[in-house]
Parts: sequence; structure tokens; C-alpha cells
Amino acid sequence: MRWRILSIAALNSAVVVVLAALIWNGAEVLGSAWEDVRQVRKSDRILALLESETGRLQNLIHRYINQPSPELFAEILLLREAVLGTLSTRAATDPMLSGSVEKLERVTDRFLNGFGELRAVQATITKTYEEQVLRPAKDMAGLYSIIEGATGHRDAPIWPSLGQSREAFTAMLVAANTYYLSLATASAEDARRNTETIEQTIPVMTDLADNDLQRMALARLNTRALALREGLAKLTDQLANRTELLRNTIDASQAEAIGAIDDLSVKMRQREQKAQEMFDRTLGDISRRVLSIAVMFLGIILSAGVLIALSIRLPLQQIMAAMHAITSGDYDRGVQGTNAKDEVGAMARAVEVFRENAIAKRKTEDELRRSKEKAESALLELSAAQQNLIDAERLAALGGLVAGVAHEVNNPIGISLTVASSFARRAEMFEAGLKTEQLRRSKLDEFVRTSRDASRQLVANLLRAGELIQSFKQVAVDRSHVERRQFSLGEATDQIVASLRPVLKKATIALSVDVPEGLLIDGYPGSYGQILTNLFLNAVNHAFAGGRSGTIVISARARGSDDVEIIFADDGAGMTPDVQRQAFDPFFTTRRDQGGTGLGLHIVYNLVTQQLGGRMMLESRPGQGTTFRIIMPRIATSDLGIARGEPAITDALADGTSQWPNRTMSSI
Repeated sequence: MRWRILSIAALNSAVVVVLAALIWNGAEVLGSAWEDVRQVRKSDRILALLESETGRLQNLIHRYINQPSPELFAEILLLREAVLGTLSTRAATDPMLSGSVEKLERVTDRFLNGFGELRAVQATITKTYEEQVLRPAKDMAGLYSIIEGATGHRDAPIWPSLGQSREAFTAMLVAANTYYLSLATASAEDARRNTETIEQTIPVMTDLADNDLQRMALARLNTRALALREGLAKLTDQLANRTELLRNTIDASQAEAIGAIDDLSVKMRQREQKAQEMFDRTLGDISRRVLSIAVMFLGIILSAGVLIALSIRLPLQQIMAAMHAITSGDYDRGVQGTNAKDEVGAMARAVEVFRENAIAKRKTEDELRRSKEKAESALLELSAAQQNLIDAERLAALGGLVAGVAHEVNNPIGISLTVASSFARRAEMFEAGLKTEQLRRSKLDEFVRTSRDASRQLVANLLRAGELIQSFKQVAVDRSHVERRQFSLGEATDQIVASLRPVLKKATIALSVDVPEGLLIDGYPGSYGQILTNLFLNAVNHAFAGGRSGTIVISARARGSDDVEIIFADDGAGMTPDVQRQAFDPFFTTRRDQGGTGLGLHIVYNLVTQQLGGRMMLESRPGQGTTFRIIMPRIATSDLGIARGEPAITDALADGTSQWPNRTMSSI
């Protein structure tokens, strides 16, 4: 098979070499054409930049002429340097623009030199406006004030002509300023007409003057009016000269520069079009060559491939048939072609090894299946044994409860029996006395008093016995029946504590209960009773071992609207960190030599976390007591499977894994 693969590889290599040569040759041509296109586009961007900068420079010059300012002048100088820099650096080094740079530089120099001439003309215009227009106008304003001050009163004959002249002077100033700023032809005509009005009113006011001061001021006013008219005429000529210079030098140079740039742009477009046509033509030639060679070699490769495939297909089909037989479980069918010396023979031998391994695997699986059945049987027996131990632990706790209650009930029953027998003897004696002698009032009073005391003692002791029996009955029923109901946490705690009083009498342990009234739970009172009983017996046997005295505190409180927190705390011996880590593990106990099973706290934890749907936390420190903190919902969330005291591992036993619940503990 190796020579077949090598032949196909050689054909593929030949195709790759030929195609690479064609692509290399075409890439050089395409690269040259693309370089021309790229250079044309770069030159076009430079032309666009020059056109934009010169246009912006023209706008700035117009703005500067209308409203001169240092900021505009600085911006014009910066833009001028940018235009010159573009021409001297980028355009001069661009091969596409190198032949036209001189013309562009010449036009640009004329454009920029025109700005210098325009600045000089603008300076002359400014000087003329300030010295030959504004200064005479300022003098005329002072003279008008002198004439008005010398007139004395408004009834003087000169006053109407003075007012007309003063109004013409004000209108002339407004028109002159407007013409200077906007070059409006109407404003120039208004200024000329108002100047003539002033000159016409001066002789009239001279004839009507009534003092030498008025005549002297009017003569001076006539002189300044003539100077103002000459200044306005000169300003008009200079502004016309500036407009002509702006049109012939700045705007014409700009138009010539734009025309040169447009001519270059047309040339660039033509060159770009030629380069693009060459690029497309070269790309088409390369594509046709590559396609023809690819078709030719494809025919050769397909023919060789068919021949090689026919020489490989039959052996592979035989191997595939053997594989299908193995996967379907037919291990008796042999693999053909194992004697071949090529790669197909190696594959056939590998399939044969796979068949032998599959046969060995089937035997091993049969043995493992039998071993698994034995292990599952042993696991079920272990689970049953564990369940029996848990049931025994529960029954032992219930048996201890029965013994304690029986002992507690024995006292009031015995007392009641003694009182009843004594009362019966007294009744017999009283009856005999009635038959033998006359009844006296003193004996009757004594019999009534004795009967009353006996009945009071009977009632009190029988009520005590009834309460104990009722409490035991409720606790026993809750323990032995999986019944979910709503119950008062305070009443259930009191009943459980009452059933544990006999144990307290044997030990010097004080029990404190702080459970508020009206705290209702929808759950399993029997499980709650078993939790408190196991915790209590665990504290008696471990926290207060050896007759040690101490205090147990049971408290409860609402935790929000959905949860209840129950705290069972003692001030006994406490636990070490190692004991805390294993406290809830099944069959872990520190008193195995004294009959401990290690299931008490394990059952408690399973009931809290799985049946009541709560959480349980353990806090302890050696010598400082132990606190069990239980947080459970007011409505239990578990199913009934845990109500019988079954551990949490029953579901995990199905898949052969051990799944003990996690818990939270602290050694603070």
C-alpha cells in the first residue's frame, strides 16, 4: 500500500509545484499592477490634500481681509507652511507627481506672494481709514459739540441747520463703517451723499451764526469735511484695488492650482484605469492557466485513485465484514488476509487481535457480573442489618421511655391505692359503729373530714397519673406512627420533657425550656420527639458522664416567617475537634465499651436534614459544653420514606455508593 500512497503523493506534489510556479509568476505581475494602483491612489490622496489645504487657505485669507485678527493670521501662516511642506516633501518624492510639482509650486508661490501684497494693501487701507476717515470724523464730532455749546438755546436760527448737519454726519459715519467692513456699494453711496449734505449745510450755518466762536468752529468744520470727503474717496480707491488684487492674485491663483490638480487627477484616473485593466487581465490569465492545469492533473489523479482504490477496497471490505461480525457477537468467524505482508495485512492481524481480546473480555465480563451479583447481595444484607440496628436503637429509646414512665406512674398509683384501702377500712368501721351504737355528730364530722381528705388525695394522685399516661400515650403514638400533622412546638416539647423527667431524677442535671407559645409546625411530631430524646440521652451519657452535674437548655424562636430555630445546649464536657468531625457518622461512638451503638446523632441528623428539611450545626469546645443548632422550616418538605428512621444511605445503596450527608460544625 505504501507505493500506492507514494504515487498519489508524487502526483499531488507535481500539481503543487506547477501551481506554485504559475502563482509566483502571476503574483509578480499582479504585484507590479497593484503597486501602480496603490501609487495612483496615494498620489490622488496627496492631490486631494493639496486641494483641501489651498481652498481652506483661500477662505482664511478672505476672512482675514474682512476681519483681521492675530489668530487668523497665525492660522494662515501655519496652513501656508503645511501647503509648502506637502509640496516639498510628499509631492516632490511621489513619482506620479514629480513631473508636475514645479507647476504646482509656481502657482502656489504666486498664491502665497499675493497674500503678502494683499496684507500690504490691507495695512494701507487700515491706515487711510484711521487717519483720513476716523480722525477727521472725530474732529468734526468735537466741532459739532463746540457749535452746540456756543448756540446757547434751541430757538436760535442756526439750530435747524445744525441738527440737519449733525444727523447727516451720524449717517455718514454709519455708512462709512459699513462700507469699510462689508464693501457694500450702497453704503459707499450713502457716505458720499451725507458728506455732500454736510458741506451744503456749513455755508447756511455760517450765515446764521451769531458769534465768532460759531463762525470759527464752522470754518474748521468745513476744512475737516473736505478732508473727510478726500479720505473716503481714497479709501474707496484702495478698497477697489484690494478687491482687484484679491480677484486677480488670490482667487485666480487658487483657480489655476485647482485646475492643475484636476488635470493631474484626470491623469491619475487614466493611469489607475490602465493599471486596473492590467491587473484584471493578468488575474484572468492566471486563473485560466491554473484551471487548465488543475483539470489535467485532476483527471490523472482520479484515474490513479480509481486503480489504487480497487486494489485496496476488497481487502478492506473483508476486514469490515470481520469487524461487523465481532461487534455483533459472532466471535467464531475468522479474519481473512492476516498473511499479507502489506499494511492491509497488518490491519487484518490487528482485527484478529481485537477479536481475541473481545473473546477474553466477554469471559472477564461474565466473571465480573457474577462477582457483582454476589457484592450486591452482600450489600443488601448489610443494609438490612444496618436498618435493624437503627430500629433497635429507636425501640431501645422507646423502651427506656416506658420504663421511666412506669416508674413515675407507680408513685401516684401506689399512694392512691393506700388512700383508697384506708378509706375503705374507715367506711367499714363507720358502718359497724352505726349498727352497734348511736351515731354522734362528732363521729359524723370526723368521717366527713376523713372522706374529704381521702377523695382529695385520690383525685390529685389519679390526675397526676392520668397526665403522665396521656403524655406517654401521645409521645408513644407519635414515635410509632408516621403521621404528619400540625402541632404546637411548645406543647410537644413539654410532653417530651415530661417523659424524660424520670431520667433527670437519677442525675443532678437541671433542665430549662424556653419555647414560646403559638409556634405551630406542620410536620412529624414523632420525629421531633425522637430528635429531642436522642439529644437529651446523648447529653446525659456523654456530656454529664459519671454523675457530673450541669444544665441543659432547650430554646426555640421564630426565624423569619418560614423557619424555626431550635437550640439544644449543655455546659458539659464538650467535644474535641476530631470527635466533632465524626459526631454524625453512623456507628461512631466514644462509649462502645459501655454499650454505645453510634447511631443516636446519626439518626438525629437524618431526621433533621431529610425528613424535616432543615439544617443542623454543631458548636463545641472541650470543657465548655456543646450546642446543637437546628434550623428547620415550619412546613416539612420531605417525603415519608425517612419517617421510619431509615438512614439517608438507602437510596445510594442502589448504585453501590456511600452517601452520608454533609454537616456544619465548629470548634470555637
